[in-house]
Amino acid sequence: MNVLVVDDEEDVKLLFEQRFRKEIKNEEIQFAFAFSGEAALQYLTQHQQEAVLILSDINMPGMSGLDLLKKIKEKEASPPPKVVMITAYGDEENYNTAMRLGADDFLTKPLDFTQLKEKLKAL
Repeated sequence: MNVLVVDDEEDVKLLFEQRFRKEIKNEEIQFAFAFSGEAALQYLTQHQQEAVLILSDINMPGMSGLDLLKKIKEKEASPPPKVVMITAYGDEENYNTAMRLGADDFLTKPLDFTQLKEKLKAL
């Protein structure tokens, strides 16, 4: 499974690589990282149909995760990748907006990696 992680905090790369060490080694999951919404769109343009799942932070400078979600659902090929929104603020407004724009799931920080692994296996 190819997963694109979008977050302006660059230390998430190391965190995911540590938490998914076994799955990466066994080639069950491959991660790509984009540190802005713009970089994520560029990645998706260059790697069409490679990302099966996108994990995106909502609060980022420049293009927010919600703006990215809207663009992905509007223009990505069929079927579009699954998009899971991640936020430090589990507020109802962000949740409702994300779901209205087509998010497949919604997680809050700090991430529960056990729960995330279960969700990834279910996809």
